[in-house]
Amino acid sequence: MNAVQVPPVWAVDTESLTVRFGGVVAVDRVNLQVARGELRCLIGPNGAGKSTLFKTLTGQQKPSAGRVRILGQDVGRLERHQIARLGVGVKTQVPSVFDGLTVGASLRVAAGRHRERRPVAAVVDEVLEQLRLGAVRDRQLATLSHGQRQWVELGMVLATDAQLVLLDEPVAGMSEEETARTAELILSIRAGRAVVVVEHDMRFVRRIADRVTVLHRGAVLRDGPVAEVLADPVVRDVYLGREEHVRA
Repeated sequence: MNAVQVPPVWAVDTESLTVRFGGVVAVDRVNLQVARGELRCLIGPNGAGKSTLFKTLTGQQKPSAGRVRILGQDVGRLERHQIARLGVGVKTQVPSVFDGLTVGASLRVAAGRHRERRPVAAVVDEVLEQLRLGAVRDRQLATLSHGQRQWVELGMVLATDAQLVLLDEPVAGMSEEETARTAELILSIRAGRAVVVVEHDMRFVRRIADRVTVLHRGAVLRDGPVAEVLADPVVRDVYLGREEHVRA
């Protein structure tokens, strides 16, 4: 007897996802599947629909049509906090942290929302070690560098035991050294979870991505292994603005 084939439970699974603002189509029938354990980058020129797609995955924007499943559950009608409870962690481009708190206190707040309710102290110690932030544990966030603040917010996401991590331009404004360290950290957190990164820095994308999805005018232009996609002349033309060469 043949074994029954069980379809995979994707971390992200969109089907003909469409978002309209009046007569403007910001996301155009996007089909996107991201596996658990995968690190996917979403790229595209300005106005390609990356931010709108990101907001739809996090519950900040409702779909106009199509379907969004996160970790196996349809989230089209769920609010942001309900999506977060499924095991979704979001780090925005601008750190949303409290300057008056210390690093340790910030992580303790996040660890209190850990999905498996592990001891808070153990979760904090684990995250501090993983992100190598032990030396700044007792410093207020207001005294940290831009890169350090970004790493603390990433740590707050990890402290919740997120199974899907969504990162919006995580290296914006960082130095080359900070960017390199951020790449190392993101690669280190992927075990057992899916990571989706919206990013403009192509050197950073080459460092971290398994697969790349290129958006153009709200639709998926190309999707595949990072080296293959970034070498595609059509993708290059889109980034250089030579849209007359883009094939339908």
